[in-house]
Amino acid sequence: MVRHFPSIDHAVLRERLARRVADPEFWSNVMLDPLDWFAHRSLRCGSYLRYVDDFALFDDDKAQLWQAKQTLIERLAGLRLTLHEPQAQVLPTRCGIPWLGFVVYPTHRLLKRRNAVNFSRRLQHLVQDYRAGRISFAELDASVQGWIKHVRFADSWGLRRHVFDSHPLRGGEG
Repeated sequence: MVRHFPSIDHAVLRERLARRVADPEFWSNVMLDPLDWFAHRSLRCGSYLRYVDDFALFDDDKAQLWQAKQTLIERLAGLRLTLHEPQAQVLPTRCGIPWLGFVVYPTHRLLKRRNAVNFSRRLQHLVQDYRAGRISFAELDASVQGWIKHVRFADSWGLRRHVFDSHPLRGGEG
């Protein structure tokens, strides 16, 4: 199960779901649908977007964004949810906006450093497991291809080259 908003009060969610859907599965989009409508209709910010439990507001008025942040904190509290305060930032887009594992600038996207470091470590273990015969080349390749498909949305050619040069497969092993 994907872990997003792990603090969701499941009783509140089940109550909302029971009114609309007979399926007892966890649906965060149903839970946050009222927040989306509220943001769209009431916050009066230039733009709003959300993916699962990540959302962003855009506006030219910094004071408006600070007010919207406070309003969203209060609105989420009504759903028994909390905002991750350190990640809830009001800053100019020219500084880069952290979003879905990337830092998005007006002119380009970069992969978050933490994600590159984590994959580099993971790749090191995957190569060791492959060399020791604990995983097949297909398993190694699937992990590598998945990461490449994700990071290709960033300006990451140099990063990819560095990561793979740092963990070569030697001697015709693949």
